[in-house]
Amino acid sequence: MTFQQDTLERDTDHLIEVIDRSNRPLAVLSKRTVHRQLLMHRSVQVLVFNPEKKIFLQKRNSNKMFFPGRWDISARTHPRAGESTFDAAVRALREELNLEIDHPQLVRELPAGPETGFEHVSLFEVTKNTLPVVPNSDVVSEGFYYSREELTCLIKEFRELLTPNLVILWESGLLVPA
Repeated sequence: MTFQQDTLERDTDHLIEVIDRSNRPLAVLSKRTVHRQLLMHRSVQVLVFNPEKKIFLQKRNSNKMFFPGRWDISARTHPRAGESTFDAAVRALREELNLEIDHPQLVRELPAGPETGFEHVSLFEVTKNTLPVVPNSDVVSEGFYYSREELTCLIKEFRELLTPNLVILWESGLLVPA
């Protein structure tokens, strides 16, 4: 690991809540510790669709701790200790995509388990986005809107370029606007 990578990871290693099976907070630890110990915790994921129902996918920056350089959903984060999932969704959109969205809609909650990386996932969406998406190069290297057909091709032909999370959501039928 280079000094630059270590510094970036330390700067983004904020405190998050460890939760029980009922999504109740038990403790507050660093994100790195929670992931290293495979403890249950919360994550927020946001799907951004344009008026043509195309989904925006981001390519994760090469400095990311997990799945660097792979394509992922529009935006994702971990709520900081004491932060609501709604506020975390708004923050993720602002910090990762420079989108000022006041009302992302909660679509679904997925329980924490091995298939979600032990994350209790709150899945939000923004439909019919017409605002420009400007990826923050500190966390996102690039991004594009993909049609359902293009996404299906990516999943079937280029799975190794995608995060497991993106594939799981696609297989679950959750990557279409509600």
